[in-house]
Amino acid sequence: MNKNYDIVPIDKEKTPSKVVLLTFDDGPKSEETLKPILDALDKHHAKAIFFVNGYRVKEHPELLKEIDARGQTIGNHSWDHIKLGREKAETIRKQIGDVQDIVKETTGKTPAFFRPPHASGNADARAIAKEYGLLYMTWSNGSLDWEMSGTKIKDKTSAIVKNVTGQLHSGSNILMHELPWTGEALDPLLTELEKRGYSFVDPALVDAGS
Repeated sequence: MNKNYDIVPIDKEKTPSKVVLLTFDDGPKSEETLKPILDALDKHHAKAIFFVNGYRVKEHPELLKEIDARGQTIGNHSWDHIKLGREKAETIRKQIGDVQDIVKETTGKTPAFFRPPHASGNADARAIAKEYGLLYMTWSNGSLDWEMSGTKIKDKTSAIVKNVTGQLHSGSNILMHELPWTGEALDPLLTELEKRGYSFVDPALVDAGS
């Protein structure tokens, strides 16, 4: 991963020339919002990182288990979804560490990726994430699905596809959220990406030590 949070192949000769990383933030919320996303990923044989919040995992541990059972990767998105860039090291350490603990307790696996909520981080957040062995990342391609709540956009699927493809480049680290309209848009989006010759990076193959 480079400084722009794009995915960069270690071995260019063995890696498809056009790849993207799919990511989903702010879950797990509900079966109604999560299942369409998981189903679309399964349909396209695609893997993604689900950056979860600790308080949501506490409310819906069964949904976290479902994400894991579907072969998807779970990332750390802090416990309370607060702006960590405003916080002191003690608070940041608890926000990150408590998510590491609850994900391990629930799935038996420890997250290897960390995304700060609102892309709000600081030197302490980066250092503490590193202490936990987490690869710190934000994103390089925003679907803007988070701006569509309560809007007058009638065709949110087309809007999401347009937003993503308008910024598309090989290595794109695509930010999406567990939202109803994102679930509806995901199959058309992945279909369009495949038509353009893109494949989907398996997060398990991303070097978290980079």
